[in-house]
Amino acid sequence: MADKKTVTVRQTASPIRRKADQRATLVGLKLNRVGRVSTLTDTPSVRGMIAKVAHMVRVEEG
Repeated sequence: MADKKTVTVRQTASPIRRKADQRATLVGLKLNRVGRVSTLTDTPSVRGMIAKVAHMVRVEEG
């Protein structure tokens, strides 16, 4: 089985005073506090979630 590509995401901004759907997207990315890091499988759905909250996260290819 081939190795699956992953993407590492670090939360850089607070979800306070953000829309509820953006807060829910951060939860879906397994982020909930500034500075948290999550490693996820690199899929189109994950990329879409990252794009939605791009102003609050930093992507580190992995």
